[in-house]
Amino acid sequence: PRAIVDRLGVVPSYYLRYFYAHDEVVRELRTKPSRAAEVAAMEKELLALYGDPALDEKPALLARRGGAFYSEAAVDLASALLGSGGSAVQVVNTYNKGTLPFLPDDAVIEVQARVDGTGATPLPVPELDPLHAGLISHVTAYEDLALEAALRGGRDRVFKALLAHPLIGQFEYAEALTDKLIAHNREHLAWA
Repeated sequence: PRAIVDRLGVVPSYYLRYFYAHDEVVRELRTKPSRAAEVAAMEKELLALYGDPALDEKPALLARRGGAFYSEAAVDLASALLGSGGSAVQVVNTYNKGTLPFLPDDAVIEVQARVDGTGATPLPVPELDPLHAGLISHVTAYEDLALEAALRGGRDRVFKALLAHPLIGQFEYAEALTDKLIAHNREHLAWA
């Protein structure tokens, strides 16, 4: 909402609504399928359409899928990385490399970067307000703990990762979610 943009003094990513309007998002999600389920259903339908050799135009359903300009961005990125497009400034996921001083160098961040045949070099970023730096640090801590749980296994590691997640952060929820995650994914977890 415009009032939030004015108050924060920045244009936040759409995904921040999951953090800044958490309860509202949960209420919405309880009344309809998740976005992942919606996209999976659309992709299943799209694959069926693409199986028709008579199809000779872009299906209208594709517009509802989202990500309309990702293909252009991907081509531009590949061109820059292969050196055929020269150097380009693009928004990419890359190693922090000191860009955000409060994160480890090997943290992956999404920022503007100069991209060429040698890779992506993050451009300088103005110092972040503690509100934004805090959330980024919090999410990065969760990601590090989740990676540790994925690589090394163990109920306690899964629990700690969930407890660290900004949208969970409560002992009772983390305990219950840990049990559900392990039960649901047991066949894929050699340690479970």
